[in-house]
Amino acid sequence: MFILNVNILKMRKLVKISFFVVFSCLSHSINAQQDPQFTQYFDNALFVNPAYAGSTGMLTATTIHREQWVGFDGRPSSTTLSLHSPLSYESVGLGLTAVRDQIGPLNQTMFYGDFSYSFKLSKKSKLAFGLKGGLNIISANTSELQTTQSDDPNLLQNIQNKINPNFGTGIYYHNPSFFIGAATPKIIEQSIDGSETNKERRHYFVIAGGIIKINEYWKIRPTSQLKLTVSAPISIDLSLTAIYRDKFYIGSMYRLNAAFGSYAQYQFNKQFRIGLATDFSTTAIRNYNYGTFEILVSYDFAFNRNGIRSPRYF
Repeated sequence: MFILNVNILKMRKLVKISFFVVFSCLSHSINAQQDPQFTQYFDNALFVNPAYAGSTGMLTATTIHREQWVGFDGRPSSTTLSLHSPLSYESVGLGLTAVRDQIGPLNQTMFYGDFSYSFKLSKKSKLAFGLKGGLNIISANTSELQTTQSDDPNLLQNIQNKINPNFGTGIYYHNPSFFIGAATPKIIEQSIDGSETNKERRHYFVIAGGIIKINEYWKIRPTSQLKLTVSAPISIDLSLTAIYRDKFYIGSMYRLNAAFGSYAQYQFNKQFRIGLATDFSTTAIRNYNYGTFEILVSYDFAFNRNGIRSPRYF
């Protein structure tokens, strides 16, 4: 018992140190945000945080497609697919993420593998550390752009299938009623076109949330996401979801100085969930588009002896 208590105290100290290191990184001076964003970010954690791999306790597949600023020429369009599962040795989780992102003349296709290792802090709580590694394939048809300077040295040639390898890291704590994670999915700031001006900028994410039981039928789930990028404004998403009988999810979202939106999801059975979301800009660009729309599909595969953990809130 004494050894167990000592180990728990060590792990608690490790939690504090780990989050201190990550948040210290976040405190550095913060260029433009380049990675795609999603209204249903709370169901897309593996995209940014490799430590999430295997945390659902089963093989989980999730895809989200997002059409942003519909009706606006050159609008962002993003699709993400993630697969992740714990291994038979459940402390280890593996995952795969693929992303297709297009905005104007720029196209990005990302493929990443994810690895996590979890420590049990108590019977129901875990702390996971994660690594991700992969590549970003970039193409840009800059001849499509209308520029004010015809001889701009950064726009003289197109980019065709430039491959930028990268890696990222993250940590993730969770128990049945609360979670918090911090990550930077692409650490290396590589040039997109060989110049020092156009670079992939490092992004930092913190996602947190929890579940609160109101009565026999209703629960609420507050979540938040903080995103930091060098020389860009801080991005903060705040969401609140009402859950009825663990089947119907309906919620609203606010992105600081950027957008507000709503979403609805339905849990058809223990394994299959579908969600729809929309948001509208709070800036002047809202006058030139019809809003943003998003669809999510998620499926849990019951291959292990423990079956499906239901309900699963994050």
